[in-house]
Amino acid sequence: MLVFAKIKSVQDKLNSLKKGITVGFVPTMGALHKGHLSLIEKAKRENDLVIASIFVNPTQFDKNEDLVNYPKTIDQDLTFLKSIFCDIVFTPTAEEIYENNITSQPFLFDGLEFEMEGKFRTGHFDGVGTIVKRLFEVVKPHSAYFGEKDFQQLQIIRKMVEKHHLPVKIVGCPIYREEDGLAMSSRNTRLSPEHRAAAPFIYKTLKEVKIKFGTKSAAEVCEWVNKKFENHSLLKLEYFEIADENNLKSISIKNAQSKYRAFIAVFAEKIRLIDNISL
Repeated sequence: MLVFAKIKSVQDKLNSLKKGITVGFVPTMGALHKGHLSLIEKAKRENDLVIASIFVNPTQFDKNEDLVNYPKTIDQDLTFLKSIFCDIVFTPTAEEIYENNITSQPFLFDGLEFEMEGKFRTGHFDGVGTIVKRLFEVVKPHSAYFGEKDFQQLQIIRKMVEKHHLPVKIVGCPIYREEDGLAMSSRNTRLSPEHRAAAPFIYKTLKEVKIKFGTKSAAEVCEWVNKKFENHSLLKLEYFEIADENNLKSISIKNAQSKYRAFIAVFAEKIRLIDNISL
């Protein structure tokens, strides 16, 4: 496994590859877990070479406290990637990737950025768009792999690729869960034992939502979820929405031709957990 911190070094290596080799790319912010492993395994099945990046992107954090506290485990991550035969790892500094101008560019995502997460995390998706576009420009992958836990982010990246005519295929991968149903996340390591024990309630609720959505209206389901969390002593609901998968707008009336997904964000003390489920 080769590790590069400089853009020129990783590009020189990628440029030295034989023509016709397909490159799969898995961008990460480190603190890797089995969910990341599933992305890399899929990338390995579908490409000749796989490159992962580890970069905690400062411009997508709306609160500096979250950036400071985000788990950073680079040595452990590199050991993990080597054990699963990742070919190349790109580990730039913020100064390297942003060329000493650590700011995000403004993006238009046709309104996707104003739904759900966009209502609560100012500037977040501009930061996501800036770093993903930059990484695509550096790596020039044929395919890039993202987990569906961040489904809104996945749709926004697809929209960015479409609007900027980037020659990369975006592959969404299923949410990888703990045995008790909690969606795997690097933030889970920061949960207290008490809150970690309570957190599977989120997915349990989503599974009940999927059943109820078959017979009840979106408004009735939303009201039911709000009541479930009103009575919870450890988990605080930030939002719950049922939205169209394509435009991410909340729905009021079901349409048999559309695909819907339930989205949720919950605070376990100061740790913010998100999840979703296809309906």
